[in-house]
Amino acid sequence: MNKHKNAIILAIESSCDESAASIVTADPKTGRLQVLSNIISSQIAIHKKYGGVVPEIAAREHVLNLLPVINEALIKARIAPKDLTAIAVTKGPGLITSLIAGAETARALAFAWKKPLIEVNHIAGHIYANFINPVTPIKFPAVILTISGGHTILLIMKKSGKIKIIGETRDDAAGEAYDKASKMMGLGYPGGPIVSELAAEYGKKLTNLKLPRPMLNSPDFDFSFSGLKTALLYELKKDPNWKNRIPEYCSDYQQAIIDVLIHKTLKAALKFKTKTVMISGGVSANNELRAQMAKAVKTKTKNINFLIPAKDYTTDNAAMIAAAAFYKLKKNKLIDFKKLRVNASLELK
Repeated sequence: MNKHKNAIILAIESSCDESAASIVTADPKTGRLQVLSNIISSQIAIHKKYGGVVPEIAAREHVLNLLPVINEALIKARIAPKDLTAIAVTKGPGLITSLIAGAETARALAFAWKKPLIEVNHIAGHIYANFINPVTPIKFPAVILTISGGHTILLIMKKSGKIKIIGETRDDAAGEAYDKASKMMGLGYPGGPIVSELAAEYGKKLTNLKLPRPMLNSPDFDFSFSGLKTALLYELKKDPNWKNRIPEYCSDYQQAIIDVLIHKTLKAALKFKTKTVMISGGVSANNELRAQMAKAVKTKTKNINFLIPAKDYTTDNAAMIAAAAFYKLKKNKLIDFKKLRVNASLELK
């Protein structure tokens, strides 16, 4: 890596149903990241009628969308392929056929343009979204809550690049719990924004509902949301008037999720004596969670910084993949295009 000029990374993300590409520059001395372009082609409209992502359809759409998205990212950033330092791509976890579409595209471009590759773990990408223009210094150790449709994970980062999982969901992820609740009440897909909007409509009024807070007081840092989903189903079945109380149900259901997320995160922060708390992933775009987590960190801990990515970098995007790739580039963790392999496991390497 040339220490006298900024690194320029093209990143590709295709782990689920977004085809995304981004150009990010990074100063090797300061670590400052600048996002020159961050292009996303979403498939929500396609999968909406199925109530969730259909892997085969997602993969076919990636084949159609990835090259145009990459081309748009290069044009917007005013960067030519010859100027690139490296190409980064998501290797997993995710939908295996979607990952293959992104990996094969990256492999072909690396061969054609004679550029090294950087393989990036999708969860690491979400974590490093916090490193894009942070509003407060990142001090270690840090606890990171990563929450999305497929994952709810608590991690400890002792220093950049050294990440360990300390807790994860045993069944449904938080985002998945939102989607399933929305489907039960006939609200549509994706469920998170819909449930959140209706909960906001209900406001801060007290509810008569008593939905559980699963594993709130368990001795570990794991999560479980399948019981909450089942409890909601039973409440709806015994309430003949539930359709007139949907905002109330959304409010209590969302608060149950938020209560568990905050409690477990602060518990980990205090146990490991962390200096920073971060949240990341698609569910971290939730306004109520952002506000309540910020307040909890401020009032229930001492001298702990709270970080959250800009909303553009919470859902699946390629800028976060580029941010994670930069820290691998600094350690010269580059691979030849022939060695790129997708990996759907959660292993953070």
